[in-house]
Amino acid sequence: MRLGRHVTLFAAIATLLGASVCVAVPAAASAASVGWVRCANLSPGTPAVDIYLIAFGNPGHPIVLKHAGYGEVYSYMPVSAGQYTVAMRPVGAPASSFPIVSTSFMVSAGEDYTVASLGPATGRRLEVLKDEMAAPTGKALVRVIQASLKQDMVTVTYGQDVLARQLAFGAVTPYMTVQPGAQNVQFTATSAHAAMSVTLTAGSVHTIVVLDGSSGLVVDNLTDAAGSPVAPAGGAGTGLGGTAPRDTVPDSAPWVGTLAAGLVLIMAGLFVLRRSRRGAAIVRE
Repeated sequence: MRLGRHVTLFAAIATLLGASVCVAVPAAASAASVGWVRCANLSPGTPAVDIYLIAFGNPGHPIVLKHAGYGEVYSYMPVSAGQYTVAMRPVGAPASSFPIVSTSFMVSAGEDYTVASLGPATGRRLEVLKDEMAAPTGKALVRVIQASLKQDMVTVTYGQDVLARQLAFGAVTPYMTVQPGAQNVQFTATSAHAAMSVTLTAGSVHTIVVLDGSSGLVVDNLTDAAGSPVAPAGGAGTGLGGTAPRDTVPDSAPWVGTLAAGLVLIMAGLFVLRRSRRGAAIVRE
């Protein structure tokens, strides 16, 4: 009788620990099937828009970013891997109305994307950019988006490094590897010049956006991924020049499984070595 109760207790603990592992595995699998998307309106001379991010097969439940004006860059959003459509509509227009511009693309698990509206009102397009989230060890990565219509050719330097030479309006450079540290970033165009001090940390990834301002060029430094002692698994530039590094979701299944196995072994040992003592305790209940 006492042995039966021990077996029942042991089985119950093993079942509970097994359930913990089963819960952890889907959570880890779910985290592994997520991609990250951020949207930006970088089309000068155009009215603000509502941006729709629509999952394929689920058009009735879009993510909507309202009243996105020129220069607006949103934070990364976690989405399930799969096919999506990004559509821009006039502010307040019905979701069923024809979009001003739209594009479809595939989100892969663990990948990061920026979907940006580029070009003037008459030639507006949506560009899907693949974002990097990890720089080489001890280095930083920088790219440039040229979104200034008033200055259709811009040269951008970071210290002694030329990030872009005569970059045309609407163009995007590849990421360039640079030395981290504090440097002046210079922006030179036919009739305009701007400069700003930028500090890049080791391991960080940045997108520099050149915009039209009321009295010349406006420059924003977006942090795609923040530097850290280990390679970053993702980050977000939120707003114009803001930084909101993305927290990673740890894979809990391995350590939960190890913990469960260890506890099962401990319980089995206690059952064998201390069965008389535990049996006495049960008898007194």
